[in-house]
Amino acid sequence: MQQALWHKTKGRGGACRRVGAMVLRYFYLLGASWVRVAETIYWPTVQMILWGFTSQFLQSHSSWLAHGAGVLIGGVLLWDVLFRGNLGLSLSFMEEMWSRNLGNLFVTPLRPLELIAALVVMSLLRTVVGVTPAAVLAIVFYEFNIFAMGLPLLLFFLQLMVSGWSIGLVVSALVLRLGLGAESLAWVLVFALAPVSAIYYPMAALPGWLQSVATVLPMAHVFEGMRQVLFEGTLNGESMLYAMGLNVFYLAASVLFALRTFHVARKRGLFLNAGE
Repeated sequence: MQQALWHKTKGRGGACRRVGAMVLRYFYLLGASWVRVAETIYWPTVQMILWGFTSQFLQSHSSWLAHGAGVLIGGVLLWDVLFRGNLGLSLSFMEEMWSRNLGNLFVTPLRPLELIAALVVMSLLRTVVGVTPAAVLAIVFYEFNIFAMGLPLLLFFLQLMVSGWSIGLVVSALVLRLGLGAESLAWVLVFALAPVSAIYYPMAALPGWLQSVATVLPMAHVFEGMRQVLFEGTLNGESMLYAMGLNVFYLAASVLFALRTFHVARKRGLFLNAGE
């Protein structure tokens, strides 16, 4: 009986040590990536800032929603276009890293620019498939038809897609350079821009210094344009042209950044050694 009790105690102690060893392993993995550490603080902070500005604005503009009940739903749907545009591109790229297939791809005649083009097309397909059912359900559940905006909706969609591609290319390049420990950047970077993108409230609701940041973000002008279409039925063409110019600049810069990163990765053998 004493021997059986000894084995039972030993088994329990061994289980605790094994659990402790795994916890220590995950702790070391967390500490080895500054991105993971920052992420633990990041999400509560961003949510607090985003919804803090939203609630602050609604408290002082209670009649705002009465004149545009669908404006929040419209903001959610268009935000999802931006989010999925980014995620559709970056996740498609990271799937190649997860399967360790980048080395196989780049020993073929495939060029980096061709890979980028394929990622863009895949992002577009994923976004259309993901957002269309949500837009239809908004009609059924909330009687809000975002398609009623007509041609401006197509313009907003294209603008947000391009913005998403720019973010996705930067994310993909950073994950390639920093390793898969930085894969959460696919969510982190786009949500970092949410509070200053004027999704649920106008840019005027932001503090002065943040308004300056919002003016150089094309998505902020898109959401401002959406509200103008819903409230007034008009579109600010000058603001949309300005947003287009910003999108062209950011997309060109992100493509160049990605191509440069691919070049460095090829030299350093990162395509074959992509990992944590």
